[in-house]
Amino acid sequence: MTRAVSTPPVIPSGRLAGSPQPILHATGNLLLRCWEPADAPAFLSAYEDREIRRWHTRRPSTETQVREWFDAYRLEWEREEGGHWAITRDGLEVLGRIALRGFDFDDGIAGVAYWVLPAARGAGVASRAVSALTAWALNEIGFHRLQLDHSTRNHASCRVATKSGYLLEGTKRSAALHDDGRHDMHLHASIRDD
Repeated sequence: MTRAVSTPPVIPSGRLAGSPQPILHATGNLLLRCWEPADAPAFLSAYEDREIRRWHTRRPSTETQVREWFDAYRLEWEREEGGHWAITRDGLEVLGRIALRGFDFDDGIAGVAYWVLPAARGAGVASRAVSALTAWALNEIGFHRLQLDHSTRNHASCRVATKSGYLLEGTKRSAALHDDGRHDMHLHASIRDD
């Protein structure tokens, strides 16, 4: 049975299929690139940080598991489901992670997620990476809306979202489970026409 469609998808299926995940440039010599097997120690060490552990309950426990995640990230790209980048200084030193997840080509929507290593915090790394990813996703790929959410207790993430042009739209009550129980989540979004 063929489903009747009243409107065409915002982004045609196949828009990203068959093309390599791009390298994205952000101000301040930041380069967003695919995760490489050699990045596994840096990625794993991030989840030893108390703040990253506080906000991320899905955590790898070995470098082998990290490399499996990297393989899954590549498959997500190939299936047009999401993209995951290492935030690096000049493509070398890993400073953090940024992802565009849950691609909905019909409505032109995706979600943004990020974390930054302790040594890179307070220098605008996260907001510059979010701004670069947002510009690429909205202007080059054609997404209409990008959204991100964070615990209402995560004030640093709220500052990153706001600084990156993501407007606070509201609070999703009891929407995420963290180690210390359920948290309300702020919902932010950036729209192509903003």
